[in-house]
Amino acid sequence: MGKYTISEFVKQTKQDEQVRENFDLETPRILEVNLTDQVWAKTGSMISYTGQIKFEREKILEHGVGMMFKKAFTGEGTSLMKATGNGRLYLADQGKKITIFDLNNESITVNGNDLLAFEPSIEWDIKLMRKVAGMMAGGLFNVTLRGTGKVAITTHFEPLTLLVRPGESVITDPNATVAWSGNLTPEFRTDISFRTFIGRGSGESIQMEFKGEGFVIIQPFEEVYMTGSSSS
Repeated sequence: MGKYTISEFVKQTKQDEQVRENFDLETPRILEVNLTDQVWAKTGSMISYTGQIKFEREKILEHGVGMMFKKAFTGEGTSLMKATGNGRLYLADQGKKITIFDLNNESITVNGNDLLAFEPSIEWDIKLMRKVAGMMAGGLFNVTLRGTGKVAITTHFEPLTLLVRPGESVITDPNATVAWSGNLTPEFRTDISFRTFIGRGSGESIQMEFKGEGFVIIQPFEEVYMTGSSSS
């Protein structure tokens, strides 16, 4: 930003007073939720709110015993909070760029660390990547969301979507992979010959391979995750 008087700065950066949709981008990196009921959001993503909103951490049995056991394996990475009430809620995650999807009886799978918020009409389930649990410390889980409603995800910088076509596999670095169409199931493979070319900072040779028909969203950044009490 350049130089401003106080009044000029306020005018330039103030919130948009118009209420449009339940999920709206106040800026490319701040999500505004016009709350009238409830919303699920990543724990710790609230940066401000107005109105009467109550925040609750996800209860251990909120989504049943099966989900409880999955949560025990994935640590804090998918920890969610429930915001209930009426008002405007502002969410952000480390200055990452936000993308809003409006699902229409569709499904998308998101890396657990990149899921910011979703409406309560969306069904979700945690998928564990057991095959890579011993190979890499981080990004071991993802969340499949399906139904009709809005989902907000985050990426470092601008995302790129790669199309997956029959007979043409798409290979990605797990730490740069953000989301993919819900009908795809990635396979994990290691290739020692790629060790010095894939995963610039990590030296890992793990790759995700997508086959079939759909899309994969990647970011120009390798994310390092926290899983449980260990870090990579």
